[in-house]
Amino acid sequence: MKKVYLIIAAIMLLCLAPMPYGYFQLVRFLSTLVFGVMAFRYYQERKEWLAYICGTLALLFQPFYKIALGRTVWNIVDVIVAIGLIALFIYEWKEGDGKTEFKGNTPPINIIGEPVESNNFEFKLEGKLGPKELIYVASEEDKDLEDLFENKPEVFEGWGQMMGFHIIYLPLLIKKLQEKRVLQYRAPYLNDTEVKSAIVGNDFLLRFLDNPADRGKMKHGFIRTENIHRGDDGKDKAINRFYPLSSKSGEPIADQLHRISKQIAAEDSQKKLPGASYDEWGDGDQSDSPADSQFNSQQGGENIEDLMEEVRERIAKLRQRGIAEYLLEQLIHPDNRLSRMVITKDYRIVLPDYNDMEIKMEPLVKAVYLLFLKHPEGIMFKCLPDYREELARIYAELRPQGLTDRALQSIEDVTNPLLNSINEKCARIRGAFVGQFDDYMAKSYYIDGLRGEAKKISLPRNLVVWE
Repeated sequence: MKKVYLIIAAIMLLCLAPMPYGYFQLVRFLSTLVFGVMAFRYYQERKEWLAYICGTLALLFQPFYKIALGRTVWNIVDVIVAIGLIALFIYEWKEGDGKTEFKGNTPPINIIGEPVESNNFEFKLEGKLGPKELIYVASEEDKDLEDLFENKPEVFEGWGQMMGFHIIYLPLLIKKLQEKRVLQYRAPYLNDTEVKSAIVGNDFLLRFLDNPADRGKMKHGFIRTENIHRGDDGKDKAINRFYPLSSKSGEPIADQLHRISKQIAAEDSQKKLPGASYDEWGDGDQSDSPADSQFNSQQGGENIEDLMEEVRERIAKLRQRGIAEYLLEQLIHPDNRLSRMVITKDYRIVLPDYNDMEIKMEPLVKAVYLLFLKHPEGIMFKCLPDYREELARIYAELRPQGLTDRALQSIEDVTNPLLNSINEKCARIRGAFVGQFDDYMAKSYYIDGLRGEAKKISLPRNLVVWE
């Protein structure tokens, strides 16, 4: 398209010479066509001001309803438009590094001596990154570049901060996850030896390429997720952009990073990146019980927000977002390996297959939990008064010194479906588990259920051992 700019500029300047009438008619037709195409192109690229200018020029030159300006004025217009087209050619040529034409919205890159037609690659959804993550991938070794990541990570981290991106180097990330015990939080069945032996290479994400043949085109560089779309096979796919980076290209690393920054800025100006996705709870079935209508084991009311704050702070330190989530899920292959639950004679709750993890709860919270554990069929909140005496007996086992009036009042409150006390206890129970290991496994252990239906603990009872 840029070469057309020069052609139109040349025929505009020829209008200054004495030319036959048919030539001026040809100029009008060509100019209308070219400026119309340019207006549409710039509109698609969200360059509105250029789209408006080109659209106006298309109307000015259209041959169907001629605008009489006089030869002198038309000559001035022709010169101004020609100069503008030449300036536009120079500007876009520099933006493309003077190498080759843009194809679609993707500027080609060539820093290692090989042409790259597009920097868009289709990945399976497991290869999706967060909207502000740049991750280094490599199908071939670049020892000098890897040494720079290992020994001077601040070089890349500082560059990423200037762009508002998190720069991720997988071998260092896995070490951080091991140090924070994140792996054991996600997979509580791993022992210390298994946690320390977990390794991941820079080619990890390339296994999620939808077309394995693309692996050879991604020798070393950064990728980031551009968008998510439905593939031809009906499955959701992640489109990741690739930005080559090499210590062997002859171009200084700093210059390569600067050029990548410009390219990302140009891409983002054309298309807004998608925001992070989120899960929404449905309304569920309504119930005539206020406690049941407010029930949500994932998030509580305003009082539960305060109760769960300490748990949230702990989880925030353990959980990782973005690529770390996908990395952990694929690395440890979580398989819902549920642990047995042992209720000891002194009513401690122990998970022996999770490195003898003990789940601690306050006496009344634990009493509520044991009540639901004894009823695998579940309990409707509106029927809680029917379980008041049973809960009192369980609570009495946990408090050998006897039940005080205050304790009896607490039991009455928690079995009153008109109050929110049962929701608070369920939130504390969930917090006791997700404070120790990830929710995708913890959900089998805490009390859950749809609104309007019986709430239950889904853990298979053959895994529950009462001593």
